[in-house]
Amino acid sequence: MKVLRNKGFDKSKWMQLPRDVLVGHDVLGQLPQVCDDLSLGNSVLIVTGKHTMEVAGAQVVKMLSRDYSTRTFLAEEISPAVIRKAEEEARGVKFLVAVGGGKVIDTAKIASFNTDRQFISVPTAASHDGIASASASVPTPEGNLSLQAQPPIAIVADTGIIASAPHRLLASGCADVISNSSAVLDWELSHRLRGEPISEYASTLSRITAEFMIRNADLIKPNKEETAWMVTKALVASGVAMSIAGSSRPASGGEHKFSHALAKIAPGKGLHGEKCGIGTIITMFLHGGDWQGIRDALKKIGAPTTPKEIGISDATAVEALLMAKTIRPERFTILDMGLTRESAETLIRMLYKE
Repeated sequence: MKVLRNKGFDKSKWMQLPRDVLVGHDVLGQLPQVCDDLSLGNSVLIVTGKHTMEVAGAQVVKMLSRDYSTRTFLAEEISPAVIRKAEEEARGVKFLVAVGGGKVIDTAKIASFNTDRQFISVPTAASHDGIASASASVPTPEGNLSLQAQPPIAIVADTGIIASAPHRLLASGCADVISNSSAVLDWELSHRLRGEPISEYASTLSRITAEFMIRNADLIKPNKEETAWMVTKALVASGVAMSIAGSSRPASGGEHKFSHALAKIAPGKGLHGEKCGIGTIITMFLHGGDWQGIRDALKKIGAPTTPKEIGISDATAVEALLMAKTIRPERFTILDMGLTRESAETLIRMLYKE
């Protein structure tokens, strides 16, 4: 028997955000206190890479071995097979600590999610917003696969370590943050044309973060802790925006689809953030925004602005623009609105004009 009731407000949302965030000089030494504060258990799997083991991994192992039972897992690449091995190791511990770049952190992120363990993010470079987000990217023979996982329960970002990484990685992280500016426009476009739900809080935070990076492009210098501080905070804010939204929408639009298409057509060419930066110039032009300002900011930072600079031919870039609509077709962007080959060729030529 159905009883008619007045419909009340029944909207609900579950947001997962990092609990502890430490960003600054020599904060790596505070990692044991963070672990103690979170009370995650007495055993930990430290996921790192061969190079990042030398940079910070060995130090983390030494610090945590005093009070925790530790295991170490080297993730030299990210793939379904490596993730499965990481999951096997994770089942024998209470929590994970990821010490490294994007591949290491994404491996730990997925393994922790699939085994119902928390993980702490300890980035050794600020190359993209994966250090704080709930999403992960896994390369497959069919192209990059974007997976929802969970954000880190804590982030310990030592600006001394991050500043010592190659500047190209930092510039890539800046470009990834700047790409939020066009990603938000794509989200708003989908909201207007398709009725896709949008979070004003998440979109505002994402936009402010991108504007901050564009406005301060002149201050982005190689091997400076102040620079590492600015970029890392922006990447964390971008990750928080995604957690508020419950998806990567605030930081992933047509420019990311272009990047993933390039990864499929020309694997190994260009860093993720670099390709997103180039894609942002294009999508911002299509939105009628200040694409020249985006390009100028990327140049000041030291990020590439043309396919040639990342070793990709213009013809390949054109194919990526046309392929973009097939990447995550459920995510509507301005590149899904019937771009012709002739228009795509014009857009790529535009990148080289002064």
